[in-house]
Amino acid sequence: MARPKTKPELLDLSSKNFEKLNEFVEKLSTTEQEKEFPKGTMNRNIRDVLTHLHHWHMMVSEWYRIGMTGEKPDIPAKGYTWKTTPELNRTILEQYQNTSLADAKKLLKNSYKQVRKLIMNHTDEELFEKKRYKWTGTTSLGAYLISATSSHYDWALKLILKAKK
Repeated sequence: MARPKTKPELLDLSSKNFEKLNEFVEKLSTTEQEKEFPKGTMNRNIRDVLTHLHHWHMMVSEWYRIGMTGEKPDIPAKGYTWKTTPELNRTILEQYQNTSLADAKKLLKNSYKQVRKLIMNHTDEELFEKKRYKWTGTTSLGAYLISATSSHYDWALKLILKAKK
């Protein structure tokens, strides 16, 4: 499916990609779910991937919360720029090293529901009109939400599939 351009498309694709990711993970044995990935990837296992997704859900939710009050959120995070996203992702990775796979799954499901509610609260225009909100700059709210949901779930599934080959 092409990049979403409407609220129903965003809800549909984010739901489909989230389900595909979770169904794939759940079909793996417990041993496979907890197995380390081959060297060469920052995220070393499925838990790392799921907590990464969860954390980005939480960041976009926080950008939204702050931005909708008229304030300027720290995007992507305080002390980071888009160019330093790899360092941010390493910090995120380190933050969740003591999280179990079961807890990672719960965190992700809960933050997914939170982001989905955020999407549900907006019209097509509110989601996809560029420059509608000062805090989103030249892009749209929907662009941030696509990146944190459907596109991110697709990335995660591809990463896991590659690691499982």
